[in-house]
Amino acid sequence: MRTKHILTSLLFAGAVFGQTATLSSDLQGIDPGSNVKVIVTYNHSPNSADHEKVLSRGGTYFNTLHSVPAGSYSMPASGLASLATDPGVAHISLDHPIAPKLDYVTAATNLVSLSGAISAAQKYNVTGAGIGVAVIDSGVAPLADFAGSIVYSQDFTGGNNQDQYGHGTHVAGIIAGSGSSAQCSTCTRSLGGMAPNANIISLRVLDQFGVSSDSVVISAIDAAISLKSKYNIRVINLSLGRPITESYTVDPLCQAVEAAWKAGIVVVVAAGNDGRINAFNNFGYGTINAPGNDPYVITVGAMKTMETYTRTDDLMASYSSKGPSLLDNIAKPDLVAPGNLVVSDLASPTSTLALLLPQNLITTNYYNSKGSSTQKSSAYWMLSGTSMAAGVVSGAVADLLQAQPNLNPDQVKARLMKTAYKVFPSYSVAVDPTTGISYVDYYDALTRGAGYLDILAALQSNDVATGSALSPVVKVNSSGNQDYFQFNSSSVWASSGSNGLFNPLVVWGSTAIGSGNVVVTSSSAVSAVTATSAAWGSSSAWGTSSAWGTSAVWGTSAVWGTSAAWATSAAWATATMIGEQ
Repeated sequence: MRTKHILTSLLFAGAVFGQTATLSSDLQGIDPGSNVKVIVTYNHSPNSADHEKVLSRGGTYFNTLHSVPAGSYSMPASGLASLATDPGVAHISLDHPIAPKLDYVTAATNLVSLSGAISAAQKYNVTGAGIGVAVIDSGVAPLADFAGSIVYSQDFTGGNNQDQYGHGTHVAGIIAGSGSSAQCSTCTRSLGGMAPNANIISLRVLDQFGVSSDSVVISAIDAAISLKSKYNIRVINLSLGRPITESYTVDPLCQAVEAAWKAGIVVVVAAGNDGRINAFNNFGYGTINAPGNDPYVITVGAMKTMETYTRTDDLMASYSSKGPSLLDNIAKPDLVAPGNLVVSDLASPTSTLALLLPQNLITTNYYNSKGSSTQKSSAYWMLSGTSMAAGVVSGAVADLLQAQPNLNPDQVKARLMKTAYKVFPSYSVAVDPTTGISYVDYYDALTRGAGYLDILAALQSNDVATGSALSPVVKVNSSGNQDYFQFNSSSVWASSGSNGLFNPLVVWGSTAIGSGNVVVTSSSAVSAVTATSAAWGSSSAWGTSSAWGTSAVWGTSAVWGTSAAWATSAAWATATMIGEQ
């Protein structure tokens, strides 16, 4: 029996915070006596005169961001309003902290490699050879598994270009690790990446604690664009993100990933690990992170492989974030891929994450028949999250581009979505063994996107899209009980042609799209929150003065702070979500 539609609340709420003001909502009402890091977007390439206007207000100039175009500064909040009136200023945003999309696990059980997915690409004789993948993360350790494949490294944290955190090396191993450390006469598993011959461009933005910011990530995106021709960079992997605070149309981070996309680089982004959030009975819907909310990029959710090589028994990871995106209602994720309990390269046993999660270090007998069941591997370990799933898709993109190098980013995205595996159960339930809480996933288009990555099907296909592959906007009908996709008129989904290859019914599947392109989403037995007075309302959890406000949970001195929930000793640190769920 259907009850009030969950997504109706989310969609109506989008209009509450939609704004085109020069000053972003999370800077409005901020304490004028505080000092704040901001990104100022201009109507032109910023110059010394623009920087001087910030300096004259007591500010400090950090660097120029070219893809936006913008400048990164610190300045007194009291000067923001006057700076916003400058005719050359298009928008001012908070320079938000950013975290990796890693789901910490509490038990090193149910280990699984990506051998099934990798073997499909290898059977087609593609290894990502010649394709450059920019890994914007915590760096990539110069391990044996990356011998000769790290062609460029740059550190944007002011550090020593080492992966002290451990996240980036694990992601890079999923993308392009050779698996050489598990190749021996008695080794029983292949632990190579999706595209073992791809070239890695390591752009370090996360420090030893996994901390970064919008401006640092944008600087790395700028570098990837400038290095595109030299290293044939065709893919950027962003296994990181943050909450959405403003429309993607003005968010500098989203504008930067769009610039990379338009420069010919496929941008793959982790969806986020907030799918278990149900504080306001929204059942994880509307929890996509930025920049995964941008309609250009490929946003990836996580699946559980269930310890088997067949995909027929695979299930959604309950932590995987769901759409639509906050404010703009973009239909996300675009795809799902294996991301749970993935074994990949260990940067160092002394890296921050390895010390924090020693239970995730696998034993050597996992891949070596002569190994020990008690000796910890110094080469491989296990992590879970949409970070890992994004790495799988980035490797698959490298394989596809090696096989068909003339494909542009939109054609790659459309191909992967069209050929994705689309057979799912109607729902699945995961039970947290510690708390006993059950989490339900309904396999609608806003949970699993266009489907489960199928690299072999993508390689075998010759379908080439004409037009953009912008993710559609989710709209709600006048009665408020049905949601539907609204496609950009330039998109391949809106102009699929007589062959219907990229018709929405084909791409999102018959179980996700009904007549008139109506999205058939699952309802819940619990009544959804209302748009104006509850979770998504202007005075509650998502409002400017509460959980997402400037002085509360997502504020500059709270959850994203150095000692709070996103810090190394709190929410993302020890055992927040169970990886095997």
